[in-house]
Amino acid sequence: MTGDKRHESHTRKKNTSQKVYTVLKVAVILYIVCGVILYFLQERILFHPKKLPADHIFSFQQPFKEINLPVSSEKNISIIQFTVPDSMSKGVVLYFHGNRRNVERYASYAVNFTRNNYELWMIDYPGFGKTTGERTEKAMYADAAIFYKLARSKYSKEKIIIYGKSLGTGVATQLASVSDCKRVILETPFYSIDALLKHFAFVYPVTWMSKFHFPSNQYIKKIESPVTLIHGTRDEVIPYNQAVRLVKENPGVLLVTIEGGRHNNLNDFPVYQQQLNKILQLP
Repeated sequence: MTGDKRHESHTRKKNTSQKVYTVLKVAVILYIVCGVILYFLQERILFHPKKLPADHIFSFQQPFKEINLPVSSEKNISIIQFTVPDSMSKGVVLYFHGNRRNVERYASYAVNFTRNNYELWMIDYPGFGKTTGERTEKAMYADAAIFYKLARSKYSKEKIIIYGKSLGTGVATQLASVSDCKRVILETPFYSIDALLKHFAFVYPVTWMSKFHFPSNQYIKKIESPVTLIHGTRDEVIPYNQAVRLVKENPGVLLVTIEGGRHNNLNDFPVYQQQLNKILQLP
């Protein structure tokens, strides 16, 4: 090989090395930047609340009561109780909703329970609706405990059903792990927030980065009441396999599969209505 050719080959190798270095440098920078964004914006990713002023007037299509519990000068817990006549009441369903807006978004589901003669009580999380205070995982568990205590002031534990939807399944599972109830129903549950984040951001150490964990996989093992999961096979937000993992590790848990069901449309499936009615009619 002549000197010119050797020089040309060396130049090509040098240029290639520089390109590879540049690509790797850009990739590392992007990885770090995206990781920083994920860390600092994780609450905005997980929670999409809509606050309501204290004087906001709720309007729903069925009978309800509004309860505001002043925990402290800076803390109020907002609860909506969809009622049925006392003479017909079979008990109460404590409903922990998903991560969007407030109880107004989920109020239309109340009829699924009241038609089965169960009162449905919905609680808003800190920063959602009229509920105030700092939003942390610990605070959400504490609010749930107060919510349960309120229910126990009216109903025996045998008449309380704990229901969680999406994000609310994490709160519901923790509450059921430390509180007696008739049964637990979890709609579109996740294995844990860590597992869910790993699904979408598998290249990051999400367990270390996350401020919220909601380890449903740990809490569900401590629940002594019957547990039913309801999940759609085409869920684009919380993959169906999250529910499958929970069932595999807890054989006593029942999984109701909604073929073709997505994250926010299970209520539209007759099989969902049929299975929910069946559960609510159990003694």
